[in-house]
Amino acid sequence: MTDTTLDLGPQTRVVARLAEAVTDKQLSASTPCPDMAVRNLLGHLLGLSVAFRDAGRKDLGPTTDTSPEAAAPDIGPGWREELPKVLDELGEVWRDPDAWTGMTRAGGVDLPGAVAAAVAADELVIHAWDLAVATGQPYAPDPAALQMSYDFLRAAADAGDRGGGIFGPVVPVPDAAPLLDRAVGLSGRDPGWRRP
Repeated sequence: MTDTTLDLGPQTRVVARLAEAVTDKQLSASTPCPDMAVRNLLGHLLGLSVAFRDAGRKDLGPTTDTSPEAAAPDIGPGWREELPKVLDELGEVWRDPDAWTGMTRAGGVDLPGAVAAAVAADELVIHAWDLAVATGQPYAPDPAALQMSYDFLRAAADAGDRGGGIFGPVVPVPDAAPLLDRAVGLSGRDPGWRRP
């Protein structure tokens, strides 16, 4: 899928800043993810950050075996301290070129390290967009992570059913639209989604 490594640190810092700005009142707000409130989205971000951190370490076990379709995650009382810590660890692990080589596992699926990194970049880019629009925050993803996310989503859409996406049916977006909007559309979301 990719021959190059990417520093995920800039995107993990974007996610951490967005999460830090979430107010307690916003935790019950709806998100572009069906059946997920902001608190569940934050729980998902925490879980996927642990899973992809451990996938990068090749530390396979319960954290890398949990299916993304498992019950809607929630946050615990210490999430404000735990999420930025795990995001930092995730960024650090994937700076090691060895994380990108060989096989690993995430979400119960065995995959090459480079593919796992692309999935991690995609998760961080798209779910940060979810969090930003759900909480009314401006969002500018790390350009390199955005490109990797777009390339991953484009390849997935091209390889399968043109009407399907990683997260749901592809939402058509004009070719001239910003790259973020095109990635969001490929992920099965409407880039025009607004808080109800």
